[in-house]
Amino acid sequence: MDRPKSISRRRVLAAGTAGIVGAALPIAGQSPDQAARPKVPADPTKVQGPLATDVGNRSPFERPKRVSFSDRRTSSLSPLQDLDGIITPSDLHFERHHAGVPTIDPKQYSLLIHGMVDRPLVFTLDDLRRFPGKSMIRMIECSGNGGRVYRREGNITDLTPQQIDGLTSTSEWTGVPLATLLREAGVSPKATWFLAEGMDAAVMTRSIPIAKAWDDALIAYGQNGESLRPEQGYPVRLFLPGVEGNASIKWLRRIELADQPFMTREETAKYTDPLPDGTARIFSLDMDAKSLITEPAFPDKLTGPGWWEIRGIAWTGRGKIARVEISTDGGKTWQHAKLDEPVLPKCHTRFRFPFEWKGGETIIASRATDETGYSQPTYDVLLAARGPSTAYHFNNIRGWKIHADGTVKFAGGL
Repeated sequence: MDRPKSISRRRVLAAGTAGIVGAALPIAGQSPDQAARPKVPADPTKVQGPLATDVGNRSPFERPKRVSFSDRRTSSLSPLQDLDGIITPSDLHFERHHAGVPTIDPKQYSLLIHGMVDRPLVFTLDDLRRFPGKSMIRMIECSGNGGRVYRREGNITDLTPQQIDGLTSTSEWTGVPLATLLREAGVSPKATWFLAEGMDAAVMTRSIPIAKAWDDALIAYGQNGESLRPEQGYPVRLFLPGVEGNASIKWLRRIELADQPFMTREETAKYTDPLPDGTARIFSLDMDAKSLITEPAFPDKLTGPGWWEIRGIAWTGRGKIARVEISTDGGKTWQHAKLDEPVLPKCHTRFRFPFEWKGGETIIASRATDETGYSQPTYDVLLAARGPSTAYHFNNIRGWKIHADGTVKFAGGL
């Protein structure tokens, strides 16, 4: 066996010099003088505009956007498949409103707390900001999220993750705990419910058990490091972590304490769950554990057999996600995915799973379990429990069909 040739310092230097000389040789159309000059990048301030701007912009190569259900623009969906991490940029956060977005002068804003209290109080925005603040990273989800695919309306195979479940987002919310304000007003120990009322044209109102106020309810004025955006309730909204989104009243103007629910339009004619036996669930506020694969998903196309990473998000309104399982054979077998840190309560949690696609047709799916032990049900189990007429809380397992040519289509509920 031949011994490897030794490499001397002289040979290394000679090779390096040859490379430098070769790089300086002129190419066609260049003089030796031109070839010897180093290429200096153009002045970026002249090519790209000023280095600093009042408001930053995304790269022109990145164009995520919200899409709307209809021309009425009462809601728009977050582009889940285009996002990384768990924080949703404020301008891509989903929105849902019933009667437009009011324009409210923060200097004229006030919040009334009254009813079963010792001291009815009115707070201005400056008053609220004087109290010790709190920030929390939490998700929010519309209770109707996923309804289109549950009811199997139209062609559901060619839907993106955004079109399926885009009515959920995660933000860092900042404000004053509602419990702080209730202690300031002196709430009666007999008060068991509170009413939250908005100042939009719909006068959105919901009754909430007072236990939620003492727990983690927030009177929010900030989102992702800035003031709330108008479509998110500027200047002040109620934020109830883990609770269906409609109860987190935006443009909040009034809180009333009482010893029973107020039975408003939004909790009688709306936001109740009809059941197959003719009864209905009422005040079904907490959001159930749920997960969604965001990649690969429609309209992705796998370019060939080999290793791919399945990615997605999971969330629950009842604490932390304990585990996410992945099936790559249509639900016959399940394996544990990796959860990305941080795993926070009532918050989107990222998951990943390495998948070797061998080129055949298969269905991939995810199943989340939260720290209470509750797991996502199959479509048939949810349909049997809730019936076809329910309009809220759709959290059954979702699947994606990978075809032999690599195209990915939504497979509906497993």
